[in-house]
Amino acid sequence: MRKLIFVGFIALGVLVGLVSGVNGDWGTRIVMMCIGALVGTAIGGGLTRIGSKPLPKSASWLDLPYGEGTPEDELVKNYWRDRGHAPFTKPSEVTPDRHMFDPDKLY
Repeated sequence: MRKLIFVGFIALGVLVGLVSGVNGDWGTRIVMMCIGALVGTAIGGGLTRIGSKPLPKSASWLDLPYGEGTPEDELVKNYWRDRGHAPFTKPSEVTPDRHMFDPDKLY
């Protein structure tokens, strides 16, 4: 059924190309039909998902290997290292003021 829809979109593209070049000579009609077939192939292939990988049945954060994402168990495992903050959300160590980036305070 998917291939029938795919071929139908190709035929529809050829037909649109033929109708759009009806006042031209045969060379123009053939070029327009080829362009219509190309567009119909792209649209038909996209809508019928021909050539694509099948979608996964179920995806969950439980299936991820360790270190990818921030579910609760990773936050618990790294609590002492991160001091209770999620990765990359830790506040700065010093309070911000005007002299925070002075050269003598960088060390």
